[in-house]
Amino acid sequence: MNNSFCPRSTTPATGESFDEVVLPHLDAAFRLARWQMGNQHDAEDVVQEASLRALRYFRTFSGGNGRAWFLKIVRNTCWSWRGQSVQPLSDPFDEEEHSGDRSASDPETLLLQTDDVTSIERAMRNLPNRFRELLVLRELEGLSYRELADEMDIPIGTIMSSLSRARQAFRAAINNHSNPRRNTV
Repeated sequence: MNNSFCPRSTTPATGESFDEVVLPHLDAAFRLARWQMGNQHDAEDVVQEASLRALRYFRTFSGGNGRAWFLKIVRNTCWSWRGQSVQPLSDPFDEEEHSGDRSASDPETLLLQTDDVTSIERAMRNLPNRFRELLVLRELEGLSYRELADEMDIPIGTIMSSLSRARQAFRAAINNHSNPRRNTV
């Protein structure tokens, strides 16, 4: 593809191009948006909108962690989209569609894996948005405590205590789902 009509946008502060700072993190952005928005179509739209915002404001990027900078834009875009249209989740997450590895396991193993995925999805869905964001960014996207603090504009100590509470809430949600008798006693 010839890019002669599309000049590379670089920021004077870092000398890095938009392609170098943002594009490597599109998959992470989609995963975050998918968990935040609840369905694939809205997540795709959010990532597209966030990418346009990142391009529009790329000149303000002053260096540092491009991943955290871009994921913050994605997170803020999710918030603005949820504020515009509050709709029920209509597209359940299909693990088989999104998994790259299709193992030929026996039916019992497949059933147990499906049940585990369903339990995790249900537990994540029942968490408050802030806890869900923290767990996705830390556990799935691998952001460090420092990167989380920078992205969310809160102290690192607050990140650590919030992650601890998010993990406790997640464990409680998983335990409640796996042991329904506890809920009725």
